[in-house]
Amino acid sequence: MYFLALPLLTGVFAKVVSAAPFTPTGGLDTNSSSPVYQPLSDFDFQSLNLALYQEFLELDLFHHGLAEFSAQEFEFNNITMDDQFIIEYMADQELGHAILLTNILGPNNASKPCNYSYPVETAQDFIQFSEMVTRVGEAGAYGFLEHLDSRAAAQLILQTVTVEARQEMIFRQLQGIFPMPFAFNPAITQSMQWTLIAPFIVSCPAENNRVEFQNFPALNITNNPNFTMLSNSSGPTVSVNETAFSTPGQSVSLSWESPGIPVGPNNSYTTNTTAGTPQFVAWISQLNTTYTPLTNVSNNTGVNTGVTQQPGGTIYGDGTSLTFNGTLFVLVTDSNITVTPANISLLNSHVVAGPAVYRAG
Repeated sequence: MYFLALPLLTGVFAKVVSAAPFTPTGGLDTNSSSPVYQPLSDFDFQSLNLALYQEFLELDLFHHGLAEFSAQEFEFNNITMDDQFIIEYMADQELGHAILLTNILGPNNASKPCNYSYPVETAQDFIQFSEMVTRVGEAGAYGFLEHLDSRAAAQLILQTVTVEARQEMIFRQLQGIFPMPFAFNPAITQSMQWTLIAPFIVSCPAENNRVEFQNFPALNITNNPNFTMLSNSSGPTVSVNETAFSTPGQSVSLSWESPGIPVGPNNSYTTNTTAGTPQFVAWISQLNTTYTPLTNVSNNTGVNTGVTQQPGGTIYGDGTSLTFNGTLFVLVTDSNITVTPANISLLNSHVVAGPAVYRAG
């Protein structure tokens, strides 16, 4: 009787609450005439504050690259003036994103731009680093977007992060590599995002809001798959018929810091972990968080090291996207708990170090 009655009750409920024709029941804030485009919780504020730090970094980075390296150096790498213009246009996009977030947080509450330092010595470095940074920005937003209390603010952030994903694809194309060797963009937590971008922020205005998310100890992939920019083509290209830089089973060597290292603006943050003994490596790629065993763990003269192997497989079986491809994230963990994109924050308490960005394709 219970299961037979349920559809009938649902149908009655639909007739009572449905205010507009052709509108199914359910959904969140679908009939709101006054959406609230501002944080509704501390979680909202801190997530959007972190997003603003990310947007300011990208805005500065894109301008820095264009100012630091001459047009001739870009053109030596077959990046024409038209290609350079799209980088300038992407900087303009970041300005729009920063203004949007400032308006959501409130001009009197929003953080301001900081001073930055980037590990780039050539135009090639700049393009590759920018691809990594945009990947971090989109993955970080995907991680918190669906958990925001303010659904109206989430809608606007969604409309910025879709542009961010396109920026990452363009930076891949400027390197002459396959633009999107994956079927799904991965999601990471705010603490993972903050861990990755904080080392490039040198100092910030004193009135800036502190980022309240955790800084994990830094992780380094000492034999990260790499490539010489444009090695697969004569220059920037829409696409190439090659999608992978690495192979399943490939040995991956890791080194990581112990906690307690100053990092971030004015070295005012300290790396921290609540995890236990390192045992696994978590691979965050597309829809998956997959674990591989961590072996040969040692600590010589304060440097932690270990080895693992790149996992393989496809998302949905033969003929579908490789699970581990593109720019993805790896972490050293103390456990191999099951997480999905919707509850990936459960992994935070098990992170020994990381993430590091892995160039699988």
